[in-house]
Amino acid sequence: MTAHSAADAPTNPGRALSPRYKWIALSNTTLGVLMATINQSIVLIALPDIFHGIGLNPLSPGNTSYLLWMFMGFLVVSAVLVVSFGRLGDMFGRVRMYNLGFAIFSVASILLTVTWQHGVAGALWLIGWRLVQGIGGAFLFANSTAILTDAFPANQRGTALGLNSIAAIAGSFIGLILGGVLAPINWHLIFLVSAPIGAFGTVWAYFMLHDIGIRKHAKMDWWGNVLFAGGLISILVGITYGLQPYGGHSMGWTSPMVLAMLFGGLALLIIFVVVETKVAEPLFRISLFRIRAFAAGNVANLMLSMSRGGMQFMLIIWLQGIWLPLHGYSYSQTPLWAGIYLVPLTIGFLLSAPLSGVLSDKFGARAFTVGGALLTAATFFGLIFVPVNFSYWEFALVIALNGFGSGLFASPNRASMMNSVPANGRGAAGGMIATFMNSASVLSIGIFFSLMVAGLSSKLPSTMFSGLTAQGIPASAASTIAHLPPIGVLFAAFLGYNPMQQLLGPLLKTLPSAHAAYVSGREFFPHLITGPFHDGLGVAFAFAIAACVIAAIASAVTGGRKFNADAPEPLGAELAAVAGEGTFEPSELVVPNNVPNNEPNNVLNDVVEGTSQAADKPGITS
Repeated sequence: MTAHSAADAPTNPGRALSPRYKWIALSNTTLGVLMATINQSIVLIALPDIFHGIGLNPLSPGNTSYLLWMFMGFLVVSAVLVVSFGRLGDMFGRVRMYNLGFAIFSVASILLTVTWQHGVAGALWLIGWRLVQGIGGAFLFANSTAILTDAFPANQRGTALGLNSIAAIAGSFIGLILGGVLAPINWHLIFLVSAPIGAFGTVWAYFMLHDIGIRKHAKMDWWGNVLFAGGLISILVGITYGLQPYGGHSMGWTSPMVLAMLFGGLALLIIFVVVETKVAEPLFRISLFRIRAFAAGNVANLMLSMSRGGMQFMLIIWLQGIWLPLHGYSYSQTPLWAGIYLVPLTIGFLLSAPLSGVLSDKFGARAFTVGGALLTAATFFGLIFVPVNFSYWEFALVIALNGFGSGLFASPNRASMMNSVPANGRGAAGGMIATFMNSASVLSIGIFFSLMVAGLSSKLPSTMFSGLTAQGIPASAASTIAHLPPIGVLFAAFLGYNPMQQLLGPLLKTLPSAHAAYVSGREFFPHLITGPFHDGLGVAFAFAIAACVIAAIASAVTGGRKFNADAPEPLGAELAAVAGEGTFEPSELVVPNNVPNNEPNNVLNDVVEGTSQAADKPGITS
């Protein structure tokens, strides 16, 4: 390794950090991740109250895009920007960029709270500031795990990242309950709850967190940023609009605009990969994929994230649209109780994630990642055979085991990837991990909805027609309603709406009072869609099973170096690990002067730098 130039200086030279600093870093970054993930799901469960509050019908064909962007906009922005913001953290200080993310998130939360517009203007205001929240979230996601990796020694990172993972995934379920409680009182409260937390976290991080790495100011890879952002945005936008009906089809996958976005985005990403192999300081270090543990770990992480990203939507639809109304809950109550009945999923994760993090530090990650992926696959298989109108204990048991399997997988997978890359490659590695995980969430939503609609399309029209005509609805009107796009029915169930009263309108007055009351009541719509929904659920969960099995296979073939607890890393190497999970390109990562120039370190540096020598060194590709 070469010595540092004078330009390379510690951020805080001579600072002596308290032994408690790592716990301060863990508590603050956990708060940041928890706040961001709660905010994702709190909006998800509160959508009916939000749209009612601004006076906009989300089920009208022209308003479907507002509905999609309200809950997917945050995810899209976070996925696109997390790499670039990690690079900025490497260049200008991870703590500084993390603090900026806290501040942006807090300001956006306040402006969302004071929304006064109605109709389309209100929807656009909310979507715009949700996108700004996504920018703040990207800063938090990109730098939080890097700060943790800097603060903790390698033999404790699995534990620390496991606790951080708990916050990330548990927050998504806590948000469901908070949204269900707060939104019926006043939908503005779901945004207000983030403001004081964000303000406190910003001040706390400013005074208590420290940039303890060595930074080298480098040039930004502008071409890489533009190509990556353009390609990923194009694909994610294409997926979003592919969910909407087009030209008489139930989905928009044949739309020229959707196809252009998907294939155009793919072309940009292919060009991006080529460019990244040519520039001196790339946004993505493609050469890291020569390390088997890192490459296979990312495949496993991507596939398991895709299996569970859309699962939450399916379970909410199942509970809000069918099970809760059939068990006596009014549609106004279903959002809150859907969150409550999904608590076992969170409990399963909370039990296993910290345990697997601690044990994987001692016994290695492979058994936990393979076992967690296979257990998750088994629970998806079990969900296929759970009756739509189930006994709650069997549903609770299966989803608790699903959460347990995800928890077994999460922190060992992240820790194994981070420990497999060289110290001065962890910034780049962390950004790539975060990007794949965030992108997988959006991809998963699109895939699950598409497969569910495909399953619904085969039986829903005939089922709806026969059900409506049996209640005295004229055949012409029943045929029109039965052939409406299935995505509308899916969104109605997702939002906890009974769309029959809206769809039938004046026709209800022509029916006998008993029939009219039944059709517009609590049980008719759930009974009507139960059969087709179960068919669609089987198709969607079959995809999830396949994704989990691929994740298990990828985890089984991971290789690479193992951490030697008897040979602790030098401080500089530990700090470099910081970038490992939350940031990106380590343009300014620590490269300590006191690391000996032994063969393994030189080989690993060759991998990170992408030089030709790496191909000649043994052990790197395995």
